[in-house]
Amino acid sequence: MLPQLRASAWNRLLQMPLALDTASGELGDDEDLLAISREWLVSQGIPYDCIGVFSSTLDTIERALRQHARPGDRVAIEDPCWPPLLALLRSLRLRPVPLAMDSQGLQLPSSPALLSSCAAVVLTPRAHNPTGMSIRPERWRALRKQLRALPNTLVIFNDYWGLLGSTPLVCADALPGRWLYVMSLGKSLGPEMRVCIAAGQPDLIEGMRAHFALGPRKVSLWLQRLAALLWRQAARGKGRGSFVGMRDAYSARRQALLAELRKQGVATEQDDACAEGLHLWIGVPDELAVVQAMASRGWAVQAGSAMVLNASSPAIRISMGALDRRDMKRLAADLAEALSLQARAVY
Repeated sequence: MLPQLRASAWNRLLQMPLALDTASGELGDDEDLLAISREWLVSQGIPYDCIGVFSSTLDTIERALRQHARPGDRVAIEDPCWPPLLALLRSLRLRPVPLAMDSQGLQLPSSPALLSSCAAVVLTPRAHNPTGMSIRPERWRALRKQLRALPNTLVIFNDYWGLLGSTPLVCADALPGRWLYVMSLGKSLGPEMRVCIAAGQPDLIEGMRAHFALGPRKVSLWLQRLAALLWRQAARGKGRGSFVGMRDAYSARRQALLAELRKQGVATEQDDACAEGLHLWIGVPDELAVVQAMASRGWAVQAGSAMVLNASSPAIRISMGALDRRDMKRLAADLAEALSLQARAVY
């Protein structure tokens, strides 16, 4: 589904001069990538005064947490969550605080004191991984009221699905006092596109840049230019190779699988119009039994226990990135049969 580049376009990229930043003497970020990033941020209602280019979502979040938090601090995250984020917090010796999810996105803490004890909050405004849920406007307004009283709490918006999203970015209408917007290009332009855009307060972004310069130093300028070229090409039109075409294709896969699951009597909580993205989160009676049963039928699904902090009902995650619409009927039938086995494990 990605845009197709002619060889001449790639050759032109390689032949472009690598311009030095006159102030620092270092290679600066690509101006075209920064320009199209600003255009995107304007379209989403996000301030673009200070932008940084980093390697990935996880890399960017790590830089921000190293600037803002200290070992032992508490960080509120979604439950269930994206597993690499949980691993990152543990490696930084930060204590994860789970916030449950429902059909409206992140649930409000039962007590405002819970957030006041956290140095940071990491949330996914749309296409949450693994549930696919997006934060509803009314939920964000209620959460924002609690965050207004916490000017020193950093709120990190992980908008990894951004360029493919159809749900409005509800958090943009009134950002909290300390915030960071993060959007990787890994989902929209392919997992090898290790480019991530971050926008936030200048002191935070500059500190992240300084830390980044101690290791990777910068994101390859060639890679940045390729990202900008593909981004501009994919932003045009509605057919193959466009963001609209990609979004519609993934949405069609999701709806096709949900329809087949309904036919098989498999209950999901993701018929909601605000759910999108690559993943389905499905409650099951026994994770291990279902994962093994599906494996015996040639399907790899992930047990939900690796993604939850608090004990909750068993579930599995199905990722649709490699599925074809022709797979959906057989997948749904196999899952229904696996669920009917209840706790009988298949070895």
